Amino acid sequence: MSLLQVNGVCMYFGGLHAVEKVSFTLGEGEILGIIGPNGAGKTTLFNCITGINKPTFGRVFFGGKPITGWRPDRIAGAGICRTFQATRLFKNMTVLENVMLGRHVHSKGGAWAATIGLGWARSQERDIERRAMDYLRFVELDGYAHKVATNLPYGLQRRLEIARALATEPGIICLDEPAAGMNPQESLELVGLIRKIKETGRAVILIEHHMKVVMEVCERVLVLDYGEMIALGTPAQVQSDPRVIEAYLGQSHQRVC
Repeated sequence: MSLLQVNGVCMYFGGLHAVEKVSFTLGEGEILGIIGPNGAGKTTLFNCITGINKPTFGRVFFGGKPITGWRPDRIAGAGICRTFQATRLFKNMTVLENVMLGRHVHSKGGAWAATIGLGWARSQERDIERRAMDYLRFVELDGYAHKVATNLPYGLQRRLEIARALATEPGIICLDEPAAGMNPQESLELVGLIRKIKETGRAVILIEHHMKVVMEVCERVLVLDYGEMIALGTPAQVQSDPRVIEAYLGQSHQRVC
């Protein structure tokens, strides 16, 4: 059984068909790339999977259970988390505190219970801090744990967002353009981190315009154009697909990257 099933998902905003009848599956530990020109519907598709938008038509299943229409926090608690195109850190909080907030999706009383000093909540808070440090070590940010998040270089802020998402203990992590704004070295390190995430057994869905990252790390690539899925296959198959070449570069070009 597939970990994620997206069946005929459509998302309409009035007369705009942002996503049109998209279907695919995702297996455990698989890395799937979603690419397409600007405005192709990539982030809207993410929003339908993670609960920010309820699809106009179609259904989404996670672990065989229908999750269409669930709130984003419920979907995150079930095991699908995401990052965003623009960083959404609590920039005046420390690096460690940002990751701890990700862990609170699994806490009994949330951050409020620990704040008022309940004994069981304090014990739980210590466990949350310990697990948060584990994820900072995983993304190699443990040395920055007590620094204010806004003081991190941009590339490290993107890593911090990934650590916070991982702290929710997801089965699937959805990364929305994580390489945006990164220099070549940071992009190379991102490829290594995504592979490291796969080694933990988690699946990854990656929206990315950086084609070198996509082609190096993804096992399958889904291509959207004007909301429609025009290709789904291995990176090599997608790169040689005439519809993909036309959508990206025009008929005269032979490869996507």
